Amino acid sequence: MKYLSFLQTTLSAILFSVFSYNTAYANNGLKMQLITNKVVDNAQGQINYIPVRTATAGTIIQYKVTYTNTLAKDINDLTITLPIPTSMTFTGEAHPISAQASTDGKNYADIPLMRLVDAKVIKIPFTEYRYLQWNIKILPAKKSADVSFNTIVK
Repeated sequence: MKYLSFLQTTLSAILFSVFSYNTAYANNGLKMQLITNKVVDNAQGQINYIPVRTATAGTIIQYKVTYTNTLAKDINDLTITLPIPTSMTFTGEAHPISAQASTDGKNYADIPLMRLVDAKVIKIPFTEYRYLQWNIKILPAKKSADVSFNTIVK
């Protein structure tokens, strides 16, 4: 497969980014688990998530990250930032829907991102999105929070 190892490389990059960004939390009881699933519709029109390690162009992949507070106290003002792998295109679907996006990893805004072109405000194509970010005000003691986003393999 053309993308035989893209998920492994991508996962490594995401894990590095997440752990680098949240080092202070990780040292103080924040545990993270990343899962990648192929998104498929069944015959009844329901969405199913199937664990995946490789995929071909056009496959929809969901990245789901679970953060668990292992401490006996709440973690406040947790910011989660995840990169969108370069071999993927964001679909526009992110959960919780409070996610913000960035094309440069520095400036974040609500989805959809907008820009001014020839005195008109237009939507920035999802192909230009490079990062997603969530702000979790409180992650209670011994509780978990999930974030996820869908991509299409280029």
